Amino acid sequence: MKFDLRDNKDFLAGLLFIAIGGLAVAIARDYPMGSAVRMGPGYFPTVLGGLLCLFGVYVLVRGLRSGEKFKGEWGWKPLALIALSIVLFGFLMDRLGIVPALVATFFVGAFAGREFRFTEVLLLTAVMGAFAVGVFVFGLKLPYPLFPGVLWTF
Repeated sequence: MKFDLRDNKDFLAGLLFIAIGGLAVAIARDYPMGSAVRMGPGYFPTVLGGLLCLFGVYVLVRGLRSGEKFKGEWGWKPLALIALSIVLFGFLMDRLGIVPALVATFFVGAFAGREFRFTEVLLLTAVMGAFAVGVFVFGLKLPYPLFPGVLWTF
């Protein structure tokens, strides 16, 4: 049974998980670890990166055993739009506030799908925006501006 590993989706996903987990562990080496009781800044990324590597090994082995190939082509448009939406959120957050940044993020991300329904995206944006403001601004009291120049203080 001969198959090309470049076309095996689980093998490639496992390699990606291992690479990202290994990168997290490598970057976290520059920070103090601490212990489980008093975690340092390097503790969480090291543990999470290690778990991601283990999960990657599992997926990689599953891919070697199954030999399942890709079905279809890469979706470059969705990949680019999702990445753009994340970058857009980071860019707009400080300049316009959390609410406009979330609106832009959800609408750009929604264009990545096969179907775009304006009312569904608007409803999702309203619910998730209210949830994010409730959790981050009111619950955790993080100093995020809601809109340009509107900083909610307690």
